[in-house]
Order: sequence, then C-alpha cells, then structure tokens
Amino acid sequence: MFNPRQRFLAWAVASLAGIWLAVWAGHSYFESLKMTADKVHAYVDSADFSKLTGAARAKAIEELEDKLNSLSYEERQRLRMQHLLDDWFAKMTDDEKAQFIEATMPTGIKQMINAFEQLPEDKRRRAIDDAMKNLRASENSPWLSGTNAPPNGTNTPPPISPELEAKIRTVGLKTFYSQSSAETKAEAAPLLEELQHVMESGRLQRQP
Repeated sequence: MFNPRQRFLAWAVASLAGIWLAVWAGHSYFESLKMTADKVHAYVDSADFSKLTGAARAKAIEELEDKLNSLSYEERQRLRMQHLLDDWFAKMTDDEKAQFIEATMPTGIKQMINAFEQLPEDKRRRAIDDAMKNLRASENSPWLSGTNAPPNGTNTPPPISPELEAKIRTVGLKTFYSQSSAETKAEAAPLLEELQHVMESGRLQRQP
C-alpha cells in the first residue's frame, strides 16, 4: 500500500504525463493540418490536370489556390524553388492564368507596390538589390531548392531573368505590374514576394 505522500507523487506524475500527452497530441494534430509544399506537390501529382474540364477543372484550380494561400512564406519559397507548379500553369488558359496569379499573390502585394513607389529612388534600388540577393541565396539552399541543387551556386540560373529585372528597375514596379501579362507576373512573382518580405522586415527603415 502507498502512503499518502507516495500516492500524491504518483498522482502528480500521472497528471504531468497526461498533460504532456495531451500537448503532444494537440501539437501533432495541428501540425497535420498545416499546409506544406510537400502536400501541395502531392495534390498536384494526384490529378491529371490536362484531362480536367468544366466544373472539375475550375474546382481543381480553386483548391490549388486555397492550398497555396495557406502556405507560410518559407513553404511558398520551397515550392517555387522546386518548380512544382510549372506543368499546371503551362496548361492553363490565359484567363485561368490571370485569375490564378491574382488569387495567389500574397495578401497586400498591391499595397506593397504603392508603398514601394513612395520610397526615395535610392531605397527603391536598395530594396530590389536586397530582394535579389535573398533570392539568389535561397536558390542555393538545398532545403529550399531540393537535393539536386548545384553546390555553391554552380550553374544556378538567376531567380528571374536579367531582362525582367532591368525592366522592373526602369519602368517602375507599379507600371510594370499594371501592364504585364499573367506569364510575366508569374516570372516576377519571386521578386515581388521577396520585396514585400524585405519591406515588411523594416530593414530599409533602419538603413541610412
């Protein structure tokens, strides 16, 4: 028989174990609900998009949009670096591409563009420089770009074409976005997202 002190200690240990088990179960449950690049990849692989028509095709695109919009910034990067959506996007019609781009651009991207245009020229240039630097670094990250990423950036293609980067710098972000096709916006999406990340980080305000 346990004495009162031993019974209390046994009860306390059992209670703590129950609490930790509940916490672990809750964490596991919510982790299972979290959208990841791998889950989006699995969804894309689960359907032959080219054979979908009508309502089924529209529903598939809408589900893909919802999944993308549920990704964290890091998971969006990972998905983009692995080019997992290229095949679906290439098979979309022009109208589908336009809708898809508008639906999956990060929340606040247009507000970011307006804020970007209000910056002095030197800070606009610095913001693009920082964004491009971050993109090149992420292109060389094995975690983001996959195990087949070239070591140390060897032969790694630029995150966006030099021509597109030059155009954005020349005509301005707002004009570029308003006049570009869905395909061009899709190519520029990495830079737009990274610019938003740079501006939201507050680094530009802390720099002289």
